[in-house]
Amino acid sequence: MRFVIITGLSGAGKTEAVRCLEDLGFFCVDNLPPVLISKFAELCYQTGGKIDKTALVIDIRGGEFFNELLSSLDDLENEGIRMEILFLEASDEALVKRFKESRRRHPLAPEDRVLKGIEEERERLQEIRKRADYIIDTTNLRPRQLKEELASVFQGEGKKEGLLISVVSFGFKYGIPLDADLVFDVRFLPNPYYNEVLRDHSGENPAVKNYVMRSKETKKFMAKLRDMMEFLIPNYIREGKSNLVIGIGCTGGRHRSVIIANELYRILKRSGHRAIIDHRDIEKSAAGDDKR
Repeated sequence: MRFVIITGLSGAGKTEAVRCLEDLGFFCVDNLPPVLISKFAELCYQTGGKIDKTALVIDIRGGEFFNELLSSLDDLENEGIRMEILFLEASDEALVKRFKESRRRHPLAPEDRVLKGIEEERERLQEIRKRADYIIDTTNLRPRQLKEELASVFQGEGKKEGLLISVVSFGFKYGIPLDADLVFDVRFLPNPYYNEVLRDHSGENPAVKNYVMRSKETKKFMAKLRDMMEFLIPNYIREGKSNLVIGIGCTGGRHRSVIIANELYRILKRSGHRAIIDHRDIEKSAAGDDKR
């Protein structure tokens, strides 16, 4: 029997996670009071194996009941029942944006600023976050990417070890990603913007990629970037870091940063790392904008 507790920050993607786990064959229950976990587990065992994978969403919506989650988990462990904890989080900027787009109120700030509710929720979730088996930062994850990450964890037989590395291309004129651990400025590389044939295409275009990658500066930079990753990543893993966000920036996030981010992503995947990629600003710079 496999039991998974899905929890984390409001707006971080718990609803999408439930849908993903349902697709993976989990029996899912949303907003179950912690005091009922033990009884629910008992009922699952009584099905004679018909329910062998279960996911329970337990979060701050439970109000005072949520405070009993840690003691309920302790009781389950004492009974020999092991629960895995999936904790979803995201940056303040991403959460505020999601609440504004959905026009929903934060459960801890129904009549106040969303950011105040987020800050309070982070504080209240600190202890359960420390006990989490899996922590996924959804700031830069699209639903498809979150589904891929959950599948890589829960289709296997146990915890998937190692860093989750997010490679994010961006434009400096739109701001540096707030959650970036490492930021590389590639505005020194040849700029396709000044080539009229290439200007209106993105870094996903083969001709644009070739224009940037064939320069000696790009080749030298990629070699040094590869060496740095080979040094840094094992050290991050040794220190227990679970998420690493690498930002690759050019002026507008449409050409050079996209190309270098794609190359770095391929290097990481070939090295066996868990990596995802997000081109944050690729559609923001339209033809005729200032230098990209």
